[in-house]
Amino acid sequence: MDPNLQYWQSNGQSFLSRLRLWFKILDPSSVLSSQVANAWLLSLSSVHPDTGGVISPLFRSQVFLPISAPLVVASLLPHKGIKPALFWQFLLQTYCAGFNHANRNATATTDNKTSMKQSILIVGTVAYSTFAGALPQLILKRFRLIGAVAETFSRSLLPVPLSACLAGFSVMVVRSEEADNGIRVFDSNGNAIGVSKAAGSKAIKETALSRAALFGTTAAVPTLLLALLKRAKFVQRNPMIIAPVRHISTAIIFGLMIPVSFSLFPQFGKIKKESLEEEFQSLDSNGELFYHRGL
Repeated sequence: MDPNLQYWQSNGQSFLSRLRLWFKILDPSSVLSSQVANAWLLSLSSVHPDTGGVISPLFRSQVFLPISAPLVVASLLPHKGIKPALFWQFLLQTYCAGFNHANRNATATTDNKTSMKQSILIVGTVAYSTFAGALPQLILKRFRLIGAVAETFSRSLLPVPLSACLAGFSVMVVRSEEADNGIRVFDSNGNAIGVSKAAGSKAIKETALSRAALFGTTAAVPTLLLALLKRAKFVQRNPMIIAPVRHISTAIIFGLMIPVSFSLFPQFGKIKKESLEEEFQSLDSNGELFYHRGL
């Protein structure tokens, strides 16, 4: 087994232990440090545990916040037209699809046919998510005569479930090959014992839920905060304060939710033997097997 997976197996089985570890991994200062401990933390985010290859610097967990936070803030802005909404959604959905693909479970052997299918899925995911993400702006333009009702629904309510659903959708589609081809499963000693589609499906679902929690919470909390602030007389006298509060609160919530969402499920997940395919049922194990969930 890859040493990084062994590290996650021994140090990441409780939520709090995973959360502490992710805070250390996501610390940007660790990139500049030459200490052995930080070098090991750097390897957890820069070396892919399935292939042993180096993950592109653009898609490592440490740069997820500085790259995606401005895109998230911009995509949630109350744009005046459809083109700006499409532009920022395109950048955000493109980066998210690339991050999901780079940090997937890469057990499946990649051939030309698989690569072509994966490319089509990524392009399709980005295209669909871009237009779906701009849906609030499209509703405003189409039903502009409704006025305050359409604006409240499009600006405050719709972005919350929409952001969560699109984030989960991107993971489900981009990483669908894991459910189609299966991922490696390991015994308690770290020995690879086969490839399971059931484990692949579980890995995708867990990651999709964690990503939905990240983006859904990021859209919901600032909306609730602004709804409360708008009732304050100080804000009513100074409405210009609303925009910076929206931007800052969105960035802060997103930054705090990244390690939380990454910690919701173990990187080295467990699955009951009974939930796997028939060929695993005869194995002599304690009833639990393990798999790399991806990120």
